[in-house]
Amino acid sequence: MPSITRRRSGGSDRRLPVEAQILAATERLLAEGESFTELGVQRIAREAGVARSTFYMHFADKTELLLRLAESFTGVAFGIAREWEPAPDGPPVGDSVGLDALAAGFREILAVYRQHSGVLAAITEVSGYEPVIRRFWRARLDQFLVRTVQVLEEEKRAGRVPAEVDIAAASRLIVLGGERFLADHVATDDGSGDEAAARELAETWWYGVYRRPAGPETPVDRP
Repeated sequence: MPSITRRRSGGSDRRLPVEAQILAATERLLAEGESFTELGVQRIAREAGVARSTFYMHFADKTELLLRLAESFTGVAFGIAREWEPAPDGPPVGDSVGLDALAAGFREILAVYRQHSGVLAAITEVSGYEPVIRRFWRARLDQFLVRTVQVLEEEKRAGRVPAEVDIAAASRLIVLGGERFLADHVATDDGSGDEAAARELAETWWYGVYRRPAGPETPVDRP
């Protein structure tokens, strides 16, 4: 942590507010329904109150700008997901506690997605033709995948997930499928269905994997 008595370089101090203005202006335009592909640098600069040349002093291009916007909200969403644990600390108090906590986590993630819905739409739009954005988004999802695999392995060792669950396949299904559901929900729902969406996601994940009933034992062949 830098000393509060140390004088930092003026260049660094000047850059941050301008970058913040450009980022905020872009997010405002996206939230208003602007297509990121059709949104020009000149339009962004004008909205931010800076010169076009100033934009390029801070961002190499629009791709770098979108990456910066995406890093912020995905980091918050991943932080929420990382905090959740299927089995709360302390004495057993019933499955409802873990399920309720999962639903609460989804409510928080939905709120983050909705707050940054314009950026999310831009990522979906640009991923179709921009490999850098596509790789970035997949890397972010892979963080969720790694975390989910870790949780499922812990749950299986504790005997709370049936032994026959394919952890790799189940993790891909709930993370990749859940991500598409969240993106579609934010794009098509006005917010009135957020509570139901969060609860349904939680129920599906909880009873589909975390507390899936064990299947019948495989019969042993007799001679």
